[in-house]
Amino acid sequence: KKPPRYQVLLHNDDVNRRDYVVKVLLKIVPTLTMDDAVNIMNEAHINGMAAVIICGQEEAEEYCEGLRKNGLISTIEPVGPSD
Repeated sequence: KKPPRYQVLLHNDDVNRRDYVVKVLLKIVPTLTMDDAVNIMNEAHINGMAAVIICGQEEAEEYCEGLRKNGLISTIEPVGPSD
């Protein structure tokens, strides 16, 4: 049985500037490219939230915590089985 996967979600807020959000995403999630971070920020801005990354639970909690410590609104939720 595969370990459960979690997605880290970024929620839109009216406080942080867009360029700051991109900077935090790049700092906290090193695998993201600038394009990824801009797309995530735009999606959260337009749709209210966006998936940042899908990974194991421990990693997801670390990313979520890192985003929150930088003033962003983030949650994690389990992703359904892929098969």
